Amino acid sequence: MCGQVKDSTKTKDKETLLRKYCETRDIELRNELVNHYLYIAEIIAKKFVNRGIEYDDLFQVASLALIKALERFDIQRGYKFSSFATPTIIGEIKNHFRDKSRIIRLPRREGEMIKKVEDARTYLSNQLGRSPKIEEIGQYLNISSEEVLQLMESSYMTNTASLDYYIDEDNETDLMAMIGREERNYSRVEDRDIIEKIMAGLGETERKVLYERFYNERSQKEIAEEIGVSQMYISRMERRLLERFRSYIKRTI
Repeated sequence: MCGQVKDSTKTKDKETLLRKYCETRDIELRNELVNHYLYIAEIIAKKFVNRGIEYDDLFQVASLALIKALERFDIQRGYKFSSFATPTIIGEIKNHFRDKSRIIRLPRREGEMIKKVEDARTYLSNQLGRSPKIEEIGQYLNISSEEVLQLMESSYMTNTASLDYYIDEDNETDLMAMIGREERNYSRVEDRDIIEKIMAGLGETERKVLYERFYNERSQKEIAEEIGVSQMYISRMERRLLERFRSYIKRTI
């Protein structure tokens, strides 16, 4: 019982700090709130470990995203800061992964020359009955051996390994087995949280329309006949509700 009272007091303290920060945008208050909510960044960062980026880097990205969420948060909108911050942090981490894993893009001319080197190697292999030497490829294309080597190196840098590629000599462990996978249920928790928050603010008829349309997959006409309204009425309500979902998602992501 005593523990519950302490937790309740801490929650109220955080809400008070959040309210003051939203009113004043005081940097010291923001730093204090960052310390209070840093555990969110830590939890989310741990969800993305073992995917090729060190935890310390992920935690740093998550912490910066937490600050960004605090700066954008508006307590007047009525939702909890943790629900607002979570998709912001996840989005920043995913962006970080995308930036790190982006394939190297070569200039158009260099890409064309790489293709010529590959074609030349194939042609000369057929003509000579063996793999051609660097000098022979250079002579065929009328470029230097150094240029051939540079083009071949660029080609290797832009190639990606197949997930089915075996990384051990016994051909028992493929690349996919060594790569972490995103926990799908975690994304579902986020989506469910957003849906529940919006649904809580809807009327009984609005909730029924959404449930029948997108869960039971019934037509607008069927729902209209059951409720006793026109199909146009259901169509307009559906558009209005979907727009509400879009607006909420834009504010929170």
